[in-house]
Amino acid sequence: MFTGIITGIGHISAVTPLGDTAIHGKRLTLTCPTGYLDDVGLGDSIALNGACMTVTTLDATQQQFTIDISAESLDKTAGLDQPGPVNLEKALRAHDRLGGHIVSGHVDGMGHVTYFAEIGESWQLRVMAPPALAKYLAYKGSITVNGVSLTVNQIQDRAEGCEMSINLIPHTVQNTALGSLKVGSSVNLEIDLIARYVERMLSVDAGDLKNDFSIGKQR
Repeated sequence: MFTGIITGIGHISAVTPLGDTAIHGKRLTLTCPTGYLDDVGLGDSIALNGACMTVTTLDATQQQFTIDISAESLDKTAGLDQPGPVNLEKALRAHDRLGGHIVSGHVDGMGHVTYFAEIGESWQLRVMAPPALAKYLAYKGSITVNGVSLTVNQIQDRAEGCEMSINLIPHTVQNTALGSLKVGSSVNLEIDLIARYVERMLSVDAGDLKNDFSIGKQR
């Protein structure tokens, strides 16, 4: 689990194919800020642009680690198939502060940036989410964009999806990889976990739920 509070900006320095066909994934080599890997071990989970990945090799002296990403994950995420900056977040520990919101590290869909400009002291980011995610987006609700926990300030339902407007303070732009976005950029989106469960409860009638619960009863 994660919180959507970015703990460092990494850089994908190398992308190595794990095979010769489209069904093979890739191995990513990432370079981190100095000291970032001091408390990281092999097998630990780190979110890259919001996608939970497993550390497969580690070289703390060189500030580098690798992850293996499957072809399926590459197809369902953005920004993990080529060198460039990525947002990093280490997995949540039981005693950590929950500064953002509950994030699973599972990308629900990809959106694209429709507007990104400085307005006053802040930046306005607009992202078009796919139609399937529209029902999970709400005014003042939470959304994760490339792993960053953000608040939706406005939504507009359109034929091609749901456009959401988000305000980014200077600190967020300076301390995450969101500052490198531009119109047309693809981004990873994860909806609020609570919204996911509410939608499930509302979409299944009481009779079906009663039958589901009976499965676990002792006989």
